[in-house]
Amino acid sequence: MAENPLPPPSTPLARAERFVWLTARVLEQRRFAYHFLRGGPDQVETALMAYLNEDGGYGHALEPDLRGPVSQPLHTAHGLRVLDTIGRCGGLRVERICRYLTEVSTHDGALPAIHPSQRGYPSAPFLPVVDAPPSALLSTGPVVGVLHRNQVWHAWLFRATEFCWWAVESLEKSHPYEIQAAVAFLDGAPDRPRAEAAADRLGRLVREQRLALLDPDQPEDHSPSNGYAPGEVLHPHDYARVPDSLAGRWFTDAEMARSLDRLEADQQEDGGWPARRAAWAPGSSLEWRPIATIEALRTLRAHGRAIG
Repeated sequence: MAENPLPPPSTPLARAERFVWLTARVLEQRRFAYHFLRGGPDQVETALMAYLNEDGGYGHALEPDLRGPVSQPLHTAHGLRVLDTIGRCGGLRVERICRYLTEVSTHDGALPAIHPSQRGYPSAPFLPVVDAPPSALLSTGPVVGVLHRNQVWHAWLFRATEFCWWAVESLEKSHPYEIQAAVAFLDGAPDRPRAEAAADRLGRLVREQRLALLDPDQPEDHSPSNGYAPGEVLHPHDYARVPDSLAGRWFTDAEMARSLDRLEADQQEDGGWPARRAAWAPGSSLEWRPIATIEALRTLRAHGRAIG
């Protein structure tokens, strides 16, 4: 007699867990276990070390849209975010990272989006490699923000912080990912009154330039950004992933509730969340979805939504 099959997972968390075990890299498996299954931080850090290079930066497609072994600022920002979420963003490990950041900085002490060492390795077409890349808020803001939030003090931070203030306070025309980077900086910046004033101005810019989809039922009210894939839009929860983010002040309670409703509804039949990015390589698309799934669950839980 055949055994009765196991019932399908019923909660968002259980469905996501099955998806992660089926598809995720070891790092995302360990991160999922840490955040939702009482796993330990040591296992996450060990998995992250596989992406660490001798120069102190991270490579090996840690950020899935950049392939190849070489260290890159975007990879290293990703690594720092992982360390931050497990309470390991400090000590000698971060000292080594800051030495790498110093070595790859531009003439004004900030980070390029893509360092020229990426040349010769596959990368997404929307991340072009140039010989003398300028400083970018996209790569510098999240790094500076997370280091300040963890009370890291290093000589590299002084000029990089000044660049971020200049870049944020001079923004006039932007795009969603750059705004996300600005929020990451402002949420960690030690000068809170200045950060609040800058965030208020950015919030007005986001609404004026329609950089957030405030009502999922009215997509025509969103202004698509150049170079973004169809459907690659950011919602209020993408800016304010935790309730105490400065970006949370940009949206009404109703707008945030609709945004979180949409996030809940976006869980797909296989248990994972979509990675709303331009698909350019099979491996990149596959690797982004477990990352998006973990972030969706963390965002929902942070905002008080039941995940199971």
